[in-house]
Amino acid sequence: MDYTTFAGKYRLEEEIANGGCGTVFLGVHTVAGKEVAIKLEPATTPGSTPSSTRNTPLKQESKLYKTLMGGTGIPWIMWSGRQGDYNVMIIDLLGPSLEDLFKRCNRHFSLKTVLLLADQLISRIEFIHTNSIVHRDIKPANFVMGTGKAAHMVNVIDFGLAKRFRDARTSAHIPYKQDDVHGVGTSLFAAINTHLGVESSRRDDLESLAYMLIYFLRGTLPWRKLRAPTTPPPLSLPSSPSLTPSGAAALQNQHQNTYNPVSATWDLIRDAKIAHEPTLTAGLPPEFDVLYRYARGLEFDDLPDYEGLRALFRGLAGRVGVDYDGVFDWSVKGPGEGKEGGGGEEGKAEAEREGKGETHGRGTGAGGRRYCEACNARRR
Repeated sequence: MDYTTFAGKYRLEEEIANGGCGTVFLGVHTVAGKEVAIKLEPATTPGSTPSSTRNTPLKQESKLYKTLMGGTGIPWIMWSGRQGDYNVMIIDLLGPSLEDLFKRCNRHFSLKTVLLLADQLISRIEFIHTNSIVHRDIKPANFVMGTGKAAHMVNVIDFGLAKRFRDARTSAHIPYKQDDVHGVGTSLFAAINTHLGVESSRRDDLESLAYMLIYFLRGTLPWRKLRAPTTPPPLSLPSSPSLTPSGAAALQNQHQNTYNPVSATWDLIRDAKIAHEPTLTAGLPPEFDVLYRYARGLEFDDLPDYEGLRALFRGLAGRVGVDYDGVFDWSVKGPGEGKEGGGGEEGKAEAEREGKGETHGRGTGAGGRRYCEACNARRR
């Protein structure tokens, strides 16, 4: 089986990313020369069943992309299916991720760039939610900029962990559920409820967004470098006359055998997030505190007030004199070099359309809307 050409016309080039939900390669259309992203996952794994091979992460991701495709900031799928031993998805190749650009800008974005991003990020998350999907892995690496004339546009990618939060038949919201272990996602940006094992819903994507924006402004998060030891630390046992040496040894052995450094790191970060709640947004414009506390205060099945949140940050932009011109920190070059693509009138016009709600996509998003009273109060 030939694994250098997929769908008969896309040639595989070098690997550009690797994660838990598949490996991404650069691909090139053999006739037109158009560059694409080719994502591969093994079609079968040891111990897999016919049911599990029908519902692999990449197949589920392809279905979600096809549901969302056509919305602003959603990549197009050129082809998806199975070829030989691999499931394949071929999508638009876009620009650098916000994490890449953050590093390029010495791990700090200006308030202007964060406000321009916040406007689009809220709209992307709203569009996903309107289609009854929660992303469950909101982080800078999963948002990429467009290319060419669309270089100002933020695109959302990687729906490998995304999930529908409504029943396909009844449209009812999924029920509240809590497990004994943490949920999915990236621990640095995951919502506190995800750490606690609570089923993810719309509020958690917004909480992750709040952490993202704070990260961009501060350059870090207080728990960014927390890591649990790879080997289990000794278990602290209470001194008790009833605890025999053999009993203590058995508890230590059980601790050694059940210790998981990944889960331990999630627990460390959870505790740090809870400890820093009162001071996380100290020194930042109050709008960021409003977003954070609003997301933390939402109930499991609440419909967020996306419009109110966009207006909240646009109000801050008006106060500090930020123009939605599509010019970001990375767009600005040295004197005499001009600007990279994405700014100017096209970027400004697109930003204005997004701010007026003209590009937010389809769907009703039915549910109990939880208005952001603090957003409305700041507008008054």
